[in-house]
Amino acid sequence: MSVIGSALTGFAITIWLTTGLYPEPSQRGELAWALSAFNLAYAIPVVFGAPIAGAFVDRHDRKRTMVLMDLLNGCVSFLTVALIAVHQLTVPWLMVIAVLSSIFGSFHNAAFDTAYAMLVPESKLPRANGMMQTIWALSGVLAPSVAAMLISLPMLARNGQLPSFVSFLGQINDGALLAIGIDGVTFLFAALVPLFLFIPSPVRNDMKTESGETKSIWVDIKEGILYIWHRRSFLWLLGTFTVVNFVGGVQILVPLIVKFQLAADWIVHGLQIETAMALITTAASIGGLLGGVFITAWGGLKRLRVYGVLAPMIIEGLMTMLFGFSNLIYVSCLITGIGAAMGPLINSHSQTIWQTQTPRELQGRVFSVRRLIAQFSWPASSILMGLLASRFEPGYILVALGSILVVWCTIGLFNPYLRKVEDREWIEAKAAERTAASVQ
Repeated sequence: MSVIGSALTGFAITIWLTTGLYPEPSQRGELAWALSAFNLAYAIPVVFGAPIAGAFVDRHDRKRTMVLMDLLNGCVSFLTVALIAVHQLTVPWLMVIAVLSSIFGSFHNAAFDTAYAMLVPESKLPRANGMMQTIWALSGVLAPSVAAMLISLPMLARNGQLPSFVSFLGQINDGALLAIGIDGVTFLFAALVPLFLFIPSPVRNDMKTESGETKSIWVDIKEGILYIWHRRSFLWLLGTFTVVNFVGGVQILVPLIVKFQLAADWIVHGLQIETAMALITTAASIGGLLGGVFITAWGGLKRLRVYGVLAPMIIEGLMTMLFGFSNLIYVSCLITGIGAAMGPLINSHSQTIWQTQTPRELQGRVFSVRRLIAQFSWPASSILMGLLASRFEPGYILVALGSILVVWCTIGLFNPYLRKVEDREWIEAKAAERTAASVQ
């Protein structure tokens, strides 16, 4: 419920920026920068706060962490609703909201990602990861159409097109606050559910230094960094995700492509921009849902899982290129769906590699450092996309970045470090050598 609620907010904010704050074609550059600023405000805390969040959840009760962060994010949703209601929501305020939501989400996700790995047997982790990917995709299937409906309700009520018992909706100045308000309620539900569940946290026996002092959180962060640094296969895997996440920054250009590059076609089909955006988003979510169901049923590769990461990445890069070329709304939907279907395959295989190779008491620290390394290109991409979109056609940008992804991942298929990423004995032997060399 909470994931669906958050997807409602994401869609509502995009529509609010596109049709409310910057509705004119002449405002394309301003819209591009607003989308970039919002994504950047969310990305920076997620990426650079991740190591702190990871070290925190390795030290504290993960259930309590999830409950508290959901409550705080619910408060952020209600703050957003209040600002819309009094006509005070601006891009600077939106950035503040994004930063807060990002910080709370980072701590929640650090606890959540490591918690369910302790509840599921190792042999079932690939299917569990597939199910998690399915949840995210399912939210995308439902959220766009629900959000579009909620956004349109106040206008329909004012025009007398709704039953009289809901005519009070006509007094709402912006339908976006309905979607975001529901998100706030779902955060409250998400905070309540764990109270009735047993969610274990690992027992740590390494909280003291050799001198008997309690380890600081910065020591924990350093341990997570060194764990990855001494295992170069993991670094190469993260480097690949760094490229993918940089290319993923083109997602902020999708509203621009829909509004300008695809406009002639969706107008011919009698669509509004909200509907066109919903079609693209829903197509991506359906693709992601099908990919998630497939990986859940299949269970993924049992060995050489890195190929289950790289091959879908190549397909995703090709779809990014084709999307940049497309001028047809329904063709773009098909391309988007195929590309999105690759996401669950990529993430499920990658997550399983990390979960099976990393000791559970280290997963909070290691996974969060992993997120920092893999996603630090995301903020840079958000800035660059805003700069490029104000000067070049968004479609050309997608073609260029999709090409980079295809070339990088094709080379990765022959990388010996990546091919040995699941050879624990070899990796640990190399790690021991590097650790010994660093001590000398």
